[in-house]
Amino acid sequence: MGNESRTVLVLGASPKPERFAHKAILTLTRHGHRVIPVGPRPGEIGGWPVRQRLDEVDEPVHTLTLYLGPARSVQEIDAILALAPQRVILNPGTESAELEDALDGAGIAWVHDCTLLMLDGGRF
Repeated sequence: MGNESRTVLVLGASPKPERFAHKAILTLTRHGHRVIPVGPRPGEIGGWPVRQRLDEVDEPVHTLTLYLGPARSVQEIDAILALAPQRVILNPGTESAELEDALDGAGIAWVHDCTLLMLDGGRF
């Protein structure tokens, strides 16, 4: 990873330490990124306040990393497009042709990958 700090939104944030979304928030923080957790439960994760909805985010987001299954993520397509991140990472189990088509249509880059492996491998 370079020295560039990015604002990364974690959609599907969980307060449960065993969840990959939770691990991603902590790892992103260690790598110097500003993190915006978005999940159903209020509180904070890794020192970052959790927001309950995407429309509560009113700042530029470089990367949205997805930890929602396809049935839930398709309900967020309009909000994701309105957020207009530079890229979306579809972590294992989040793949969605409907979301991918919408991202393509909006000119938003996306990739099937694992945020944790990308960070650990210097590919983030």
